[in-house]
Amino acid sequence: MRIIGQIEHPSLKISVFKNEGRTSVKFETSRYEQTYKLGDDERFATVEGVKQLVDPQMLEQVSEIFRQMHANSLEAFSRSFPVPVGHHFEEII
Repeated sequence: MRIIGQIEHPSLKISVFKNEGRTSVKFETSRYEQTYKLGDDERFATVEGVKQLVDPQMLEQVSEIFRQMHANSLEAFSRSFPVPVGHHFEEII
């Protein structure tokens, strides 16, 4: 798999990959990532073609999925590592 380009965005890292003729686009934050496999469709053979797909509506949907991923992660941590009842920080003088 090789990177064929990046799509500029102020808060996401967006990379376009090629692997044996198939194209993928990966969206990353500091903690999460989403990859969309676009297959060997000729429309996505170039970074410019993928840029057409990655429009403002798709970016909003990707951001919403990241928000949901973060909420799911926080819920899982709360279930797995609950804060004990009556737990207080130690007093520092």
